[in-house]
Amino acid sequence: MIRYLLTLTLPLYLLDQITKWMILANFPSPDEGYRPPISIIPGFFNIVRVHNTGMAFGRFNNFEYSNVIFGAIAAVALVAIITLWRKGAFFSKISKVAAALLMSGILGNVTDRVLHGYVVDFLDFYRGGYHFPSFNVADSCITVAAVFLFVSAFQKPPETNSESPPAPD
Repeated sequence: MIRYLLTLTLPLYLLDQITKWMILANFPSPDEGYRPPISIIPGFFNIVRVHNTGMAFGRFNNFEYSNVIFGAIAAVALVAIITLWRKGAFFSKISKVAAALLMSGILGNVTDRVLHGYVVDFLDFYRGGYHFPSFNVADSCITVAAVFLFVSAFQKPPETNSESPPAPD
């Protein structure tokens, strides 16, 4: 577990926090004024500053207790991931990577909720009239982890020999 934490969870958590810090340092808060998006790929991709107190796609945004509720859900999820890991539920490499990505994403967004009272989103994709909700590095980690967990659900656990202990990570 430690290897995955050091090679995936920690670096991606730091990347998430550094990119969010850059957004906070270079874009005014929505209540301080407006800064137009920075167009990276015209007609497709911008960098923006969005405050999200809700969950994915801005659901329950500005709900009075959203930070407390989503913070508690995140804490339960982290405990569940660690418990499942220790019980050997993440037996394949892809499921271990998924768990490490999940922890990175959860920690990144919880850190925002604690420090700022909202999650900082800044990646803004759109095409014509379709506009995908803004997101961040932590959200990307969670999304990729979900795909990996789905794929790993179709893998069979290795045959275990009850006489030998599980291999360390």
